[in-house]
Amino acid sequence: MPQPSQPRVPAASGGLQPPQPTRTLRRFQSHQTLSTHSSSLAVGPRPPIFRNTTSINTREASAQQTSEQPVAAATTPATTHGRGRSNSDVTGAAPGTAQPRKRPSINRKSGSIGYLTRRSGLENLLREGPPNNNIAIGLEELRYLILSTRVDADNDGMSTHRIYIWLALLDIPPLPTDEYLSLVHRGRSPAYTKIRNDTFRTLATDPLFKRRVTEASLIRLLNAVAWKIHDSKTGTSSRQVSPSQQSNSRRTSSVFLSDGHAAAADGQSPNPSDSAAIYVQGMNVLCAPFLYASRSEVEAFALFHHFITRECPGYAKSTMDGVHKGVKLVDRCLEVVEPKLANHLFSKGMHAELYAFPSVLTLCACTPPLPEVLHLWDFLFAYGPHLNILCIVAQLIRMRDIILASQSPNKILRSFPPIDAKETIALTVLVVQKIPAELYEELLLHAK
Repeated sequence: MPQPSQPRVPAASGGLQPPQPTRTLRRFQSHQTLSTHSSSLAVGPRPPIFRNTTSINTREASAQQTSEQPVAAATTPATTHGRGRSNSDVTGAAPGTAQPRKRPSINRKSGSIGYLTRRSGLENLLREGPPNNNIAIGLEELRYLILSTRVDADNDGMSTHRIYIWLALLDIPPLPTDEYLSLVHRGRSPAYTKIRNDTFRTLATDPLFKRRVTEASLIRLLNAVAWKIHDSKTGTSSRQVSPSQQSNSRRTSSVFLSDGHAAAADGQSPNPSDSAAIYVQGMNVLCAPFLYASRSEVEAFALFHHFITRECPGYAKSTMDGVHKGVKLVDRCLEVVEPKLANHLFSKGMHAELYAFPSVLTLCACTPPLPEVLHLWDFLFAYGPHLNILCIVAQLIRMRDIILASQSPNKILRSFPPIDAKETIALTVLVVQKIPAELYEELLLHAK
């Protein structure tokens, strides 16, 4: 897979400015640019770049042209605004002889205090915004950079830019903090009991998650999302709820009423096939990576609510229609790509509904390690969550020899081996080219 050339950083024309506020402001500005233009330029569906894509040579040529533009600026002499030299500044060099310029250190991580560091193409795009304010071209370049260079992150999977990349890719505008706080202050939602029964075991064996995310924050976020979905069903707004209505909602949440109200108290809608439940089991694991990667609960709330209501609403229904369709598609795609492996599993009675249900529901968040899951999600949010089905197929193909040699594959598939995001994504790119157009269309629509 080709690596795009790194654009050079132009020489600084003046003294160093305070970096942290500028970086933060530019980052927010680029997010605003990519998110607030949706009214004037609606972001269309993600292009199926793997199936009908421009050639790699064309992409390399365009990347080379963009990388050559800053070179001229880098060769222009920089004007210095230095202070007067003190005696301690004088060295043994003869006056008038030019001192060799020190090479900028490249050992610093991208996003650290120094400006004279080598930046990635992703960082440059986020700092400067889309070229010529063209949102469509900017998003296409952003997706390609995610595929080719990955998002910079430390060993714990933490990244300075990831949360803003997700917000831009999913076209989520900034959410006022007061809106989230108003939902939190309403107290227990009708699904509060079910939420509390699940949150304590969310990624319980993952030390990275437990160290960064508390159970209290997970409860608050899931409870706020439950209120948000509840309000969308009843046609009310969180800002319109009076204190007396809040107390009444808390009392009714603990009482089983009749007909449709009993279903609502259990976190389900009266007609679950038509609308989403305010909470279903497994949403706690799906929510976990959002909280882990976000800088605040408000960002995680905006991402998670958008995902389960816009990207994969079929996963949040009480009947989990989208998940059941997804596991069936795992079997069908595996049969197309690896018929020998599929027949072996079918002969042992191992269909995807027995082993792939958690991976479909949580977008592989149930399989450690969490930093690799975040890299996989970068790819899924760039090109579509429907590709998670093919990522599961790719994981099965990586276990092909072990499964074929086993007479009891259920023991192997009981828990998937640790995810290698780079290998899984690379294999998914190859697998998607073998999927027929009709089957790929079902992949696109199965979670809607």
